[in-house]
Amino acid sequence: MKFSLTRSMHALALACTLACLAAPALASVSVKADDPKLQYTGRIDFAQPAAPMISWPESAIAGTFSGASLALKFDDHEGKNFFNVFIDGDDAHPTVLQLERGLKTYPVAAHLAPGKHRFLVTKRTEGAEGSTLFEGLELADGGKLFEPLPRPKHRIEVFGDSITSGMGDESPDTGPDDRARDKNSHMSYAAITARALDAELHMTSQSGIGVMMSWFPFTMPDFYDQLSAVGDNDTHWDFSKWTPDVVVINLFQNDSWLIGRDHKMQPEPDDAARIQAYRTFVARIRQLYPKAYIVCALGSMDATRPGSPWPGYIRSAVAQLREGGDTRIDTIFFPYTGYGQHPRVKHQQANAALLTPFIRERMGW
Repeated sequence: MKFSLTRSMHALALACTLACLAAPALASVSVKADDPKLQYTGRIDFAQPAAPMISWPESAIAGTFSGASLALKFDDHEGKNFFNVFIDGDDAHPTVLQLERGLKTYPVAAHLAPGKHRFLVTKRTEGAEGSTLFEGLELADGGKLFEPLPRPKHRIEVFGDSITSGMGDESPDTGPDDRARDKNSHMSYAAITARALDAELHMTSQSGIGVMMSWFPFTMPDFYDQLSAVGDNDTHWDFSKWTPDVVVINLFQNDSWLIGRDHKMQPEPDDAARIQAYRTFVARIRQLYPKAYIVCALGSMDATRPGSPWPGYIRSAVAQLREGGDTRIDTIFFPYTGYGQHPRVKHQQANAALLTPFIRERMGW
């Protein structure tokens, strides 16, 4: 059995040793993916209940179990995805799985003490890395699942781009931005904020996406309603299944580059057209979630640099929506720090430190 396992960004050798030690401990208790004691979060496709398809960043699987070991079964379509596995709430020290193409079993914990343990699995990467089928787990002989912990009290959905998805957030400051292994949606401002607010998160995001124009032939108005995050497709998410209390929209960074900087949309939309495009998308979200509090955000990349017109477009769109009677809507802008690449974890934490009290104050959380 061939697999790749890391214990953190910089501990590949140690984790491979752990995996080798764990392998003999794997035993005979198999748990199917459709076990009702497993708790799923995110836009997950359950067309095959015993092999649900995971594609959106920060989609999650959680459970409470007993037994000395835990292994997970994944069937990855591209061999490009990375997942976090947290044991017993140790959020600072995930085991990071680099999935191979096809069905594989990945040992993630061994030599656990007797008693109950918790696991949380989160998808670090995006739909751009393809989808993954989860086909259950294996516990040590005598192990079993228990009822999961209660779900968080609140719900937040974030519509965003690479900033929201965590593109490059675990890369060194001077490192590249585009490696899948350096993406970690769990450490984006959206996920950090959701944990701080005891909120369940749906991360509806894709690196490179815009409202009017993207780095590929589809935009967020084409993409926001899909069940699958793998490209532009004809799947449909059922919005009645899960309703957020708060919606955060952090878009326009890519529009600011492609339209404002590179002038790739011709004829180029004027200010009024840019405002209207943003307003139309927000109005659609409001139609779907009539009671949600909507936070229209931007940043922390250079679309919020001093003198940028893009925050002004968002302010104008929100003002127009307020004039139309929408009272549960606001704006927040994450300041540009001058750092020229995607936000690293420290920048994501700074953004969360602004967004968390902003939402807490408005929602009374």
